[in-house]
Amino acid sequence: MRTLWIGWTMAGIVLGLAGCGGDSGGESAQAEEPRAQDQRVFTAAEPDARTFAAMAAAAGDTTDLSGTSRWAGVMPNGAAYRVEVPVNWNGTLVMFAHGYAGTGDKLAVQNPPIRRHLLQGGYAWAASSYAKNYYDVRAGVEDTNALALAFSDIARANQRPLAAPERVLVMGTSMGGHVTAAAVEAETYRTANHKMKYDGALAMCGPVGDTELFNVMAGLQMSAQALAGFADVPSQQWSTISNQVIGALFSTYPAVPGLGVPMAVTSPLGTQYASVIENLTGGERPMFPLGLTVGGSLSLPFRELGSDGTVSGILNKSVLDTTRLTYVIDGDPAATAQLNAAAQKLTAAPDANRLRTDGLRWVPQVNGEFSVPVVSIHTLGDLYVPFGMQQLYRKRAEAKGSSALLVQRAMRGISHCDFTVAEMSESFDALAQWVESGVKPAGDDVLNAQTVASPAYGCTYTRDALGPDEFAWTQGLRPVASRLAPCPAPV
Repeated sequence: MRTLWIGWTMAGIVLGLAGCGGDSGGESAQAEEPRAQDQRVFTAAEPDARTFAAMAAAAGDTTDLSGTSRWAGVMPNGAAYRVEVPVNWNGTLVMFAHGYAGTGDKLAVQNPPIRRHLLQGGYAWAASSYAKNYYDVRAGVEDTNALALAFSDIARANQRPLAAPERVLVMGTSMGGHVTAAAVEAETYRTANHKMKYDGALAMCGPVGDTELFNVMAGLQMSAQALAGFADVPSQQWSTISNQVIGALFSTYPAVPGLGVPMAVTSPLGTQYASVIENLTGGERPMFPLGLTVGGSLSLPFRELGSDGTVSGILNKSVLDTTRLTYVIDGDPAATAQLNAAAQKLTAAPDANRLRTDGLRWVPQVNGEFSVPVVSIHTLGDLYVPFGMQQLYRKRAEAKGSSALLVQRAMRGISHCDFTVAEMSESFDALAQWVESGVKPAGDDVLNAQTVASPAYGCTYTRDALGPDEFAWTQGLRPVASRLAPCPAPV
């Protein structure tokens, strides 16, 4: 067991942390230039909370959850937290990293979506609100790490002395998937202020291509403008032309997602654009047509176009780069060539997301350089954080020699993070068993285009049955997906 000592203040008392697998780094950080995010002030939504609601019993429970320890509070830097430890704790701590929480000034903690499954399995979990909102993955990593390191002291302060965890896993959804993947990167461990060695990671619907997600969004805009005849309009003037561009590409946009009503029926010109979107986000695959029309996640990146490339003040300079993107219109080489010639090329400032002297990069990178088991799952119809992120993650892991430690699984959801609890629970179990036994679980091939395009792709790990703890959006979209694009019957 690795023992580290870090000084921190809670309720005016200086505590020495004994953490499993982490340390605080030695050298004092140098000052860096300020950015907009540094000037924003955030406060905990529930600053006086010391506990939170117990989980109600449900059919299928095998363990009484009424005796779990539930602690809440605020860390010295203002990040709120929750910790829950079952009576029959198995010695493993699971850190949950939440997704994008908007731009408000209140910080809220989110419970893990598989909370019941974790507690029933004897796992303790902890989750941070992070000290900042916006797309601040740096804060997400640092504050999740700091909370993991504080676990034993929080338990001790609440009159339940616990041994340091035997294992610490990290999991997260959406932006929290980026936090999760970044948290186990070698660069993160080298440069983080709160250093934490995790034993495994589960990234769900995450931007595991880091800033490449923003490049894809920019490519969606540049290709849409070019197809609609607005190629020369500066990218940041999107709001002045967006209605005209959308009108040229879609006959209806948007409708209500999740009710089986097409969200965006393409015009003839939009049919070309649909091909561009498909190829830009992962290639031909099941569920893409439903993701485009019913899933609703296409509207999300469209709302974020016209960005100045600073990720709303997380950076000081533009990180957008579309120079490496190629737009493809299937079956029409001439139109493809014309589009690529017309579309604007955006170039990032070379040092927009450089290494810092005071800790992590402002947008932590996912280089594919990790030394612990990682399971990464994605829905095929997601167009907000598209499936292509998984393909980039695989390529980076292969380039860094880490691919044997990466298992990826595709699910036949049609929107962003459109997983069922069963899918997330099975993925977590696969990771946990891999960490504990050393036996690698099976996964999907994400790079073979013929495999990904198969009508049955994604069926292996898809579980459509809905339980009592499902996400609200899953309840609406999963029955639609199952009805409109069921898995082929076994031959």
